[in-house]
Amino acid sequence: MNQARRNKIVELLDKQGTVTNAELMQTFGISIETVRRDLAYLEERGLLERVYGGAVKKRFMSVEPNYTNRENKNGVEKLAIARVAERFLLPNDTVFFDLGTTVLLIAQSAAAENCNAFTNSLRTAIALSERGASVTLPGGRLRGGEFAVSGSIAEGNMQRFNIDKAFIGVGGITEQGITDFIESEASLRRQVIENAGTVIAVADYSKFGVRAMCNVCKIEDIDILITDEKAPQAFLKELEKKGVQVLVAKL
Repeated sequence: MNQARRNKIVELLDKQGTVTNAELMQTFGISIETVRRDLAYLEERGLLERVYGGAVKKRFMSVEPNYTNRENKNGVEKLAIARVAERFLLPNDTVFFDLGTTVLLIAQSAAAENCNAFTNSLRTAIALSERGASVTLPGGRLRGGEFAVSGSIAEGNMQRFNIDKAFIGVGGITEQGITDFIESEASLRRQVIENAGTVIAVADYSKFGVRAMCNVCKIEDIDILITDEKAPQAFLKELEKKGVQVLVAKL
């Protein structure tokens, strides 16, 4: 009986990506103590990660999905996130735009004509330039496919500038922090985060519970997280307890 129920919990996670304690109690007619035992059992076997109020599907990814696949995935959610994020862009701001498909959408739609923009993404640089921003590329080694630059040259150049706001892309997010796939790009993000007045992370629901290979920063290093309404609500409440302002874009 216990194993059958636990298998069903895994199936729910595969389908939904997240489950809450209350949902499991109602679905299976079990107590909160039983829910906690089941989740602890499944977490020990690497099948999920417990978060405040429930669990998320645990996924370790060492290889980044290719750009085309990411560009075509969760487009509605990413566009909704971008619409919320662009409200933070004010005239004469100095802003770093990270690489990534969600950040690119911000650059493509934001009123950026009076913005001093830095970015390590060639795609985003073109979009910002077309919107009238003053754009600076930090230099460095170009990664094909992604068309993004990083490395010691980029980091050294970004050390020279103070940033009002930084829009940071996310490869994965867990209670431990933000992770990504390419070490040199993660290192550049850390440099930008250190110099930024306000760090704004953008992540659609599919990034929750994903742990990529490279650590970027702790949750506490984020000032604002913008996500969509499919993200695990219990997890978002826990982030708020850690001092992160969470904004949920309506679909």
